[in-house]
Parts: sequence; structure tokens; C-alpha cells
Amino acid sequence: MSDLEELDPELDLDQEPDSDDLRTLVVKVGTTTLTDAEGRLDEAYVSTLADDLCALMDLGRRVVLVTSGAVRAGAEQLGWTARPRKVALKQAAAAVGQGRLMALYGAAFARHGRVVGQVLLTRQLAQDRQRYVNAQNTLQALLRHEAVPIVNENDTVAIEELQFGDNDTLAALVAVLVQADLLLILTNVDGLLDRSGAVISEVSDITPAVYALAGGAGEHGSGGMVTKVGAAEITGAAGIPTVITQGRRPTVVLEAAAGTAPGTYFLPGPNRLRGRKHWLAFGTQPTGALTVNGPARRALVEDHRSLLPAGVTRVHGSFQPGDTVSLQTEEGREFARGMIGCDAREARALMGLRSSEAEAVLGRRGVVELIHRDNLAILPTAYRR
Repeated sequence: MSDLEELDPELDLDQEPDSDDLRTLVVKVGTTTLTDAEGRLDEAYVSTLADDLCALMDLGRRVVLVTSGAVRAGAEQLGWTARPRKVALKQAAAAVGQGRLMALYGAAFARHGRVVGQVLLTRQLAQDRQRYVNAQNTLQALLRHEAVPIVNENDTVAIEELQFGDNDTLAALVAVLVQADLLLILTNVDGLLDRSGAVISEVSDITPAVYALAGGAGEHGSGGMVTKVGAAEITGAAGIPTVITQGRRPTVVLEAAAGTAPGTYFLPGPNRLRGRKHWLAFGTQPTGALTVNGPARRALVEDHRSLLPAGVTRVHGSFQPGDTVSLQTEEGREFARGMIGCDAREARALMGLRSSEAEAVLGRRGVVELIHRDNLAILPTAYRR
């Protein structure tokens, strides 16, 4: 029996959610929403948020809370007036603030007889498939036992190269892990705004124009509207809608669960990725890239073929067998990610060669595949005209 089977033999990462059991909500709350006008952690808001989430659970909904604010809470306790910039200081602040944040959440939920469980994740977890599955098992176990998972990035140990960088991305991946039916992102604005400043109520396709409207990062947090739109793209590829709304609006969580919350509603995309393919596309971080020609791109996207050396025109970066690499068009647009079967040096030696020529270089016979189709995920944007 494998380690994954021992963890949870009934769990199937590729299983579609049961339509009769779509009652799991992932709520992400950012630092700017958690703090008051002076930039201090707002304990009254934390209490109100817990009240609303418990009201949902009393109605039979399952809730996962993805929270920011540990660095801000720690800096406040340490007497710092500005958000630290150096990694070591951020980690120190997070170490102090994480305890305070969990104590506040724990007390707020305990007033309703609810137990919370802290889950700290890093990008390294998403890079490793088994750790990814382990995290899913932990979250599902907490939900089955009616505990409230409180998820945050483990800022105290994450190095810069292995950080999510914002909890919007983390929340999207958590929504996929628990097969949520909605990701609700609570922020300090009313939603995605158009160029006239009006809220866009619905987005059916996340195009470059949508990203252009998103702008830059927020003042107190590490993410802005760009990362929230990116989160909606991740969840949409898994068939999960996302709502971005003003988190300080009274009862907004209850409204979102009822489908009546104001804000921007991102519809799931038509091109879905399931299980391991979604993990390849969004959970992993590419360590290199391959540029492929037009015929190879069409064979991958339209015919679901494997990537052969003849279709590669350029190799970027350094990677090892089993690493995730990005596949790009000759114009530099990423359209897929895949697990490479060779290192960068070998890929450079093979690129552009026909199979018979590649066999001579490698000294072995048989089909020479740089990326097998089973290890390849086509990004939803590849289907956009």
C-alpha cells in the first residue's frame, strides 16, 4: 500500500465534485480588510467575520478561511510603525503575529462552539505532488470533523523563491484542494473596476484586457487586483467561480453564499483542468522554458500529442529531468506547462531534430519525447482566439 493510500484511501484527486454536495466555501481575507484606518489589526472585524462564517456553517455549509495579516499583526506587537521590507524581519513579524492572529480567530469561533485548525503552507508544498496530496487530506479531514481550517502562508520559513507571494494565489489553490463551489475574496474595494471606475459585475473570460484593468499591488498587503484576477483564473480552470467584493460590507459573506453579493463574479472557464493536470498548470513553478514552433503547438493543443524535439526552437534556463518547464510560442506567449524528461543540456542537443536524428544523439531507439502528453497541461488561455 502506498503512502498516499495510507493517508486516505478514499480520496481521488481527479474525482469531480458531487453536485449534491456543493456546499464548501473558501473565504480569503486580506491584510487591508483586516486592519482599521490606522493600519492596526481590527479585532472587532475578526469577530464579525467569524460570526458570519459560523452562521453559514449553522446552515450546513463548510468553510475554509485563508487569512493574511500575520506580518501586520506581528509588526504591531513589536512596535514597528511600518511594514518590514527585509525577509528576516518579515519572518520575525510573522512568527509573532501568527500566534496573535490564531488566538483572535480561535476565541471568535469558540464563542459559537467551533474549533479552528491552523494550516501553514508554502509554495514548496505545491511543487511536490505528494505534499500537495497530504495538504488536501489534512484540509478534508478538518472539514469532515467540522473544524474550521485557518490557512496562511508559512512566512516564518518560506524563502523568497518558494513563496506564494500573496494569499490570493494560495486561496485559489486551497479552493481547488477542497473542491470548493465558490472562492470569495474579501478586499478593500468593491470589485474589478472598468476604466470609468464602475464595478464590472461579471467576467466570463479573463483576457489580457481584464488584467490590464487590474492595476498594481495594495498598500498594506503583498497582493493587488492583479493577483485576485490570477486567483480567479486558477479556480476557473477547475470549474470554480470566484467573487471579489468589499470585505467590510455587513453580511457580505452571507450574501455571497446566497449569490446576491455585489462585486465582480468570475465565471468558470470552458476549458477545465482536473487533478494532476491542474497541479501541473498552476501548482508548480517552471524552472525553465521551451519555445516551440507553430506546427508543434497545434499538435499539442489541438491533437493532444506529446512534445517531440523537432518542434522545439529554443531552450531557456536550467532544469533537470522531472522539473516543470513552460512552453511558449515563438512570440513568447506561454500556452502550456509540462514535466520534462531530460535536462537542459540534453534538450539543447536534441532541439529541432527528427526522431531518427535524436535517437542517434541519445544512442537509443524508440520514440524520443521531451514531454509526454500525460505530463503536459495546456493552459486555458491557449484556446483563446
